[in-house]
Amino acid sequence: MTFVLTAETLLTGRELLRPGWIQVADGVVAAVGAGPAAQPVDRDLGAVTVVPGFVDTHVHGGGGSNFSTAATADTANAVALHRRHGTTTLVASLVTAEPDELLRQITGLADDVHAGVLAGIHLEGPWLSTKRCGAHQPSLMRDPDAGEIERVLDAGAGAIRMVTLAPERDGALAAIEQIVDRGVVAAVGHTEATYEQTRAAIAAGATVGTHLFNAMRPINTREPGPVIALLEDDRVTVEVITDGVHVDAALYRHVAHSVGPDRVSLITDAMAATGMTDGIYHLGPVQVDVVDGVARVAGTDTIAGSTATMDRVFRFAVTHCGLARDQALLLAVRQSSINPARALGLSCSGLVPGAAADLVVLDPDLAVTGVLHRGSWEELR
Repeated sequence: MTFVLTAETLLTGRELLRPGWIQVADGVVAAVGAGPAAQPVDRDLGAVTVVPGFVDTHVHGGGGSNFSTAATADTANAVALHRRHGTTTLVASLVTAEPDELLRQITGLADDVHAGVLAGIHLEGPWLSTKRCGAHQPSLMRDPDAGEIERVLDAGAGAIRMVTLAPERDGALAAIEQIVDRGVVAAVGHTEATYEQTRAAIAAGATVGTHLFNAMRPINTREPGPVIALLEDDRVTVEVITDGVHVDAALYRHVAHSVGPDRVSLITDAMAATGMTDGIYHLGPVQVDVVDGVARVAGTDTIAGSTATMDRVFRFAVTHCGLARDQALLLAVRQSSINPARALGLSCSGLVPGAAADLVVLDPDLAVTGVLHRGSWEELR
């Protein structure tokens, strides 16, 4: 099927077109351009902003479902919830688990990756710091072991896209090299690492900073820690949760301006409570209480993931980056689509000829009014 869409504003991931048009053929972008379309228009979307589909590379669940169940119905439910909010490419994140349970989860989710439901798996643990455990179970954390890593990657059968680990753990640098040698992205996170230990991890091949600032040794005047090491290296993409809870607007703005347009990746770190009411939920074996939309480990002040969707973090970025509207949109599109896809080696490349026809339609308030996934309109409920 071939059709042409027009919109008042169209962002391709490379440029802003006003007005703009896009031709879709068999689920793929066939052509895109500025001004009036050269061919008959099938649908004029009107006074809206069209952006590439959001790419969320760090999400644990949604709609009441956890990816850790590795059940097809739960995976489909969580993916559908995030799809309605503009996420057309989603990587499922797993939290720390004991060895056999982790293998079970990976094997189950790998089927969903190979079926095209998910874009990959992100292992957030179990090789993390107990001092910066966040919503992970400390008793299940362990030093990376070459044999276990091989078993884990083999179980994924090519589905694992990223592994987050703490570089100060015994064997971590060798583990990073092993992970990267298998074609998987290594990330630094949930860590008490020093500046030098983080630099060593980057030298070993780590290229992502997992939810920068959160569950991470803070900056000190005499020990810069992981944050500065990650920010100052051009090889590293840093994840930022711009949900208005995890990171202050001023901090996001500083990072966005200091590292440039290509090194920040917006993520949700969403959990099962996303799209649901306040209440009691779980992240792996850990109980999480959600009050006023904020998730915390039960009985503590520790933030436990988020209840955000990508449209929310996109709006926050546009509103708080400190740029004029059009420049803010251009930056937020890179951070919510182009950068995360590039960081994990995903094929999403924006709204350009040859790319999948994944797009989000936003009203003047940047609320989602339409989602096109691989050339088909999604039902927004």
